[in-house]
Amino acid sequence: MSVEAMLQNMIDELNDTLKDAAKHDKGVNAAGTRVRKTMQGIKSAAQDVRKQVQSDRS
Repeated sequence: MSVEAMLQNMIDELNDTLKDAAKHDKGVNAAGTRVRKTMQGIKSAAQDVRKQVQSDRS
């Protein structure tokens, strides 16, 4: 998978999570759990992007 595709996937996930973030701001605890889960996935995906960029440099 290209770095561009990996970043686009992360952007799409974040955009999808905006709805849950708004619900969380209104006090829905379950939405906050979903936001945290998505952010953990984004953290992992960001690390994968870093690894891919580093391996492309070599």
